[in-house]
Amino acid sequence: MSTYKILNIAELKQRMQQGERLQIIDIRDSGSFEQAHIAGAQRVGNDNISQFMAQADLDAPLVVVCYHGISSQSAAEYLHQHGFEDVYSLAGGYTAWAAANA
Repeated sequence: MSTYKILNIAELKQRMQQGERLQIIDIRDSGSFEQAHIAGAQRVGNDNISQFMAQADLDAPLVVVCYHGISSQSAAEYLHQHGFEDVYSLAGGYTAWAAANA
């Protein structure tokens, strides 16, 4: 049984447009994140995940973004196991987001 959900690009856009308070984390490398990322996203990696987890709202929806939507699934699972209740992996990752917003 999965402990996280898959969120597609259209659903994320709709939730953002409705002003839902989402925590969006981007687990890509810092260079890729600096080049481009979803507005409001925070880069989280091995170097700062402990700090993020200590400061984040465990009850607010959390969307995990990677390159193609694969790595974000295991990260979403990990975060759910560490107390986040409402966790999503972005289908297609940042690559799909960028293509949909080109």
